[in-house]
Amino acid sequence: MNKPCPHLMAKSAEQGNVTLVDHTEHVLAAAEKIADYLKLDERDKAVVRWGAILHDMGKANPIFQYRLTHRRERIDDPYRHELGSLFFVPLVPPELRNDVIDMIVAHHRSSEGDARKQGIADLDEEYERKDRGGKVFEMHFGNWDEWSKDVYSILEYFDIETRPISRDEAFVTFYDTVDYCKSKPDGYSFWKGLLVSADHLASSVNEKIYAVLEDSFVHPDLSWYHDPHRKSTLYPLSVIDTNDPRKHTLVTAPTGAGKTDFLLRRCKGRVFYLLPFQASINAMFERFQSTVPGTNAVRILHAASRLILASADNWAEKAIQDKAGAPLKVLTPYQVASIAFGTKGFESMLIDMQGCDVILDEIHTYTDISRAIVLRIIEVLRQYDCRIHVGTATMPTELKQKVLLLLGEKDTFEVTLPQKQLDTFDRHVVHKLPDAESTFAVIDEALVKGEKVLIVMNQVKRAQELFERINDVYSDMPSMLIHSRFMRGHRAALEKQLKEDFDQNPGPCIVVSTQVVEVSLDISFDVMITEAAPLDSLIQRFGRINRRRNADTLHKYKPVYVIAPSENARESRPYDHELVQRSYAALPDGDVLHERETQQLIDSVFHNINEASIDLMSAFRDGRFLQKELTHQSRSVLLDVMEIETASCIRQDDKYTYQKSTFEQRANLEIPVPFKSIGYRGLEQVKQHGTNPFIVPDEAYDSILGLQLDKASSENYSASVMI
Repeated sequence: MNKPCPHLMAKSAEQGNVTLVDHTEHVLAAAEKIADYLKLDERDKAVVRWGAILHDMGKANPIFQYRLTHRRERIDDPYRHELGSLFFVPLVPPELRNDVIDMIVAHHRSSEGDARKQGIADLDEEYERKDRGGKVFEMHFGNWDEWSKDVYSILEYFDIETRPISRDEAFVTFYDTVDYCKSKPDGYSFWKGLLVSADHLASSVNEKIYAVLEDSFVHPDLSWYHDPHRKSTLYPLSVIDTNDPRKHTLVTAPTGAGKTDFLLRRCKGRVFYLLPFQASINAMFERFQSTVPGTNAVRILHAASRLILASADNWAEKAIQDKAGAPLKVLTPYQVASIAFGTKGFESMLIDMQGCDVILDEIHTYTDISRAIVLRIIEVLRQYDCRIHVGTATMPTELKQKVLLLLGEKDTFEVTLPQKQLDTFDRHVVHKLPDAESTFAVIDEALVKGEKVLIVMNQVKRAQELFERINDVYSDMPSMLIHSRFMRGHRAALEKQLKEDFDQNPGPCIVVSTQVVEVSLDISFDVMITEAAPLDSLIQRFGRINRRRNADTLHKYKPVYVIAPSENARESRPYDHELVQRSYAALPDGDVLHERETQQLIDSVFHNINEASIDLMSAFRDGRFLQKELTHQSRSVLLDVMEIETASCIRQDDKYTYQKSTFEQRANLEIPVPFKSIGYRGLEQVKQHGTNPFIVPDEAYDSILGLQLDKASSENYSASVMI
């Protein structure tokens, strides 16, 4: 049978020129794959089919078709194609209609409280003013006799029996739906989440969806981690049996004990692996790519995720990274936080994660806000049948008890190592330095011995200043600087250089960094010099020194030097000053940092953990969602509560390249910065392109030092920036 209505498009030329029939087929294929994965019964599968077929039929309206070819033209009437799709709901069997409406009515907009005031209830309030005069209906109904015939032919192509729908019937259906949405109870819409997941996945790859689905919503092949030949007493967790019947896991063990392998061996389904930093996510992604077979088996999600996919064979591999269905996905807890705050996309995130294995690995949860968020995430995931596995080397006992309370002690397989095994992980001698000037004597001694030196500073500016001095003093020595304020493409190259050159090549070198090297970055240097920081962060940093574990390194110690904190509280930023001081005081001086004493030290520093109250902003409390179904909160709610205001900037010389580039090319040029660092400097922005980045003068960016904020002033622009 020939496909009907080839003149009706679902996507514009920029989006691939996809016809409405083809897009419907793509979404239907994805939705039915999800339905099979979730083991829905025949009744619910019928809902899935109806919703997937009808969800975009409003795109047949001439208003929508005109907009596809006139995308830059301003049109005031807020026609919403998903609302036009509602007119065909009378064709749905009555017992399925409400669920099908849930799939259709809010798959792009919150049903009310939408940021653009384009939800069905918002439009009703704005245009009807509670009068039901039909204004919203009329703008969507339009030339019904013309466009409904096209839809009928499409529906018949999908084996749906059609009949003429009168104006009166469409009118009643539309306003019954308005009332239905306004009377919705608090909760979470499973049906909306399923449709959004299918729609986004299908739209990301169009006709490639069938190939992508073959490798989606399937369990990852983790046989490499179950290989008995990988067991070794050097990695004590590798010899512990993971076949415990309890659902959840809590493992406390030092870096290098084999936590990652152990937690993966505990997994039974699809896996979400949560880590705190971009560098650690990149490293873990690359590790999984080499150990987990299968096309698109491993996906990655963070702001610069596509940059490490430069070698991907096709654009589809890049396009699906943030979409549902990955066998194994590596991401941050903040990218999952939508499920606690009910922000846009939380329903599809829950559809993707429910019933899966979720690994929380070395997540820094010691600020009040981030701790509260992670605990709330655990609460939500447990409610939706996830198996939760927590791995840590640095969790305070009080926080551990909170986690166990949420998971349920009887349902949690808790693993720790005996003290004899902990003793084999002693590998650092801690020395305290009175000030930063003392570091140069340490560097001199290390270089004479041919050792690799890693220096970690808490602030980018201080890292830059120190590196400039080191470049002057040790001009003949291989050295590099790495921090968060490089162009994303440049930083990815620096991470690769750090691992493949500075770490692997023999001979002395100096690397100056910030916190970006703390977690899961697989390097092993000989000497560390670090500014004082919270104890959990310090222990993670120490893990980059003497990291390789083998028979030759056991009971061998390497030095770590910790610079005393300033009395000026501002110098401790981004950390709490009192916490930094307590952490420094707790460390030994000139003695081995004993692993068997680490928990006691952590508890002595984090002795008063007060969970922050996020209840006013959280959408999930007491085991349920407390916002109306089919609605979501503004993304700004999440950013506000996390006190995160991210921005990006680009060099002045890259302005025009940025405007004409693809997503990946733009991302390579962007320099991430906190908004408060860049937003009030009077800089120009590239509007309506990419992330709307601020433009910094060329002299503010150095290929060695990265972004220098003190030079990011409009006074330093060349004249061409205003052209």
